[in-house]
Amino acid sequence: MFALVDCNTFYASCEQIYDPSLAGKPVVVLSNNDGCIISRNAEAKALDIPGMQPYYQVRSLLEKHRVKIFSSNYELYGDISARVMQLLEPFATELEVYSIDEAFLRVQTSDLHAHGKAIKDTLWRSARMPACVGLAPTKTLAKLANRAAKKIKKLDGVCVLDTPDKWRWLMARLSPVEVWGIGGRLTEQLAKLGITTILQLVDADPKWLRRRFNVELERTLRELNGEPCLDLELEREPRKDIICTRSFSRQVTELHELEQAVSAYAARACEKLRAQDGVAKQLWVFVERKDVSGDFVRRQNWIELPHFTDDTRMVAHYATLAMQQVFQRGLRYRKAGMGLVDVHTRKFEQRDLFSATQSEQSQRLMQMLDRVNHRYGKHTLTLANAGIQPQWAMKRDFLSPRYTTRWDDLPVIAC
Repeated sequence: MFALVDCNTFYASCEQIYDPSLAGKPVVVLSNNDGCIISRNAEAKALDIPGMQPYYQVRSLLEKHRVKIFSSNYELYGDISARVMQLLEPFATELEVYSIDEAFLRVQTSDLHAHGKAIKDTLWRSARMPACVGLAPTKTLAKLANRAAKKIKKLDGVCVLDTPDKWRWLMARLSPVEVWGIGGRLTEQLAKLGITTILQLVDADPKWLRRRFNVELERTLRELNGEPCLDLELEREPRKDIICTRSFSRQVTELHELEQAVSAYAARACEKLRAQDGVAKQLWVFVERKDVSGDFVRRQNWIELPHFTDDTRMVAHYATLAMQQVFQRGLRYRKAGMGLVDVHTRKFEQRDLFSATQSEQSQRLMQMLDRVNHRYGKHTLTLANAGIQPQWAMKRDFLSPRYTTRWDDLPVIAC
């Protein structure tokens, strides 16, 4: 059996863990540069605070209801996510971390409901994280069970779909858009064929649907009928390219600020590259602005590195050279980014006697860099040319303390 554990309103819930004064109060979390609402707790939803809405459009509504507003605190969310996944491990024979707030578990137990309840209670007791659990014979059915656990209050956050009678009863009451992997456009196409519920979909001829749509839909149907087609992804496939990009908190006009930005992005990209034991041979840099008509205009450049490498210093150096070639003075840039392409796993790196390679000293230095930053927090050691406190950095006016990753932000209890 599979279980899908999904944390409720994860970002907003993270903010409430270390601040007891937020209990019972509406909370929202904003996206990068405090742009849109990306997470709302139950109290905020009860006030009809819209999700994915630009902050400036609902600012007066938030102030009217005294909603507590937070910028995205990714350091805090990432650390709490790691704690949640660690708490889930004893409940599974195998575990797949699906996203920052979701995990698939392979479970073996005689009492599925009690097992799901134990998972939910443990996350609340040990991490103060509310969650819902769906259990079923396939991953797609487990995802559907989790949605039911969230929407049907009497289930108390745990839904078990272990027999065809249970999942067919649920399917008769839900639209195909509720199925994992079926989006709004496909739902509209199915509606034109007279298929308006999930039950009608699973009762249709899978071969006919495959010819009309694709093999992925046929696989989804088999999963919905209790036939496992998707296994746990215990190891993620190494990325073939790694992209780091952010919108600026303000429009940037100076070259040195753009160089700082791509140096910072290069450090992050190389950190991800080393995490998958990869090396890269080519990088890509771009800048983006708006023209007088309001359309986005992008200039970009590719540079070949001297050899396969994961050295942050080399990548940042060539990224700044690439930026110098795309920069145009007098223009206002809203976004920049860089990416590593032509990524290979180090053990499959092709070498020859006549080409330069990354030195062992460089590799040891990068390992030390990662160890220090992992032990003492991100950006403990970083490149000086990335800037100390750059003015272009992401806007986070409502940032909460990073309680678990910075010594200065440790919670203080007055006794």
